[in-house]
Amino acid sequence: MKLTLTRRPSENGATIGNLDLNGVHECFTCEDVVRPPGEKVYGQTAIPAGTYRVIITQSPRFKRRLPLLLDVPGFEGVRIHPGNTAEDTEGCILPGRGFLPDRVTQSVLAFDALFAKLEKAEAAREDIWIEIRPASVKEPMR
Repeated sequence: MKLTLTRRPSENGATIGNLDLNGVHECFTCEDVVRPPGEKVYGQTAIPAGTYRVIITQSPRFKRRLPLLLDVPGFEGVRIHPGNTAEDTEGCILPGRGFLPDRVTQSVLAFDALFAKLEKAEAAREDIWIEIRPASVKEPMR
């Protein structure tokens, strides 16, 4: 399974993006601000663009199973979980059904739909990868 997150430029203290699953639009995303390489503000910086393996593990913080991105340079414990604004994340990816300039909406509904598909892939022993693409221009939102 391949997730592709295409980011828009950071604005209003957040980074909004499109998340596709195997080439089909799944949901929107909200992350922290994308900063220049090597510049990191703890709890307020989006992870670097790149391709990461995703596994599902028990989150000690959230006390439930959540997707975890592996081997993110300079970051630990990066997950995909419900939330609406950059204040709800510390480098993690927040899914949403809708979006505003600085947040996603209906995050729990978007997360639950995405997580069901990820669990199905896990049960089928399918590898899960996410490619996070940097934004060079404003991407059209679907």
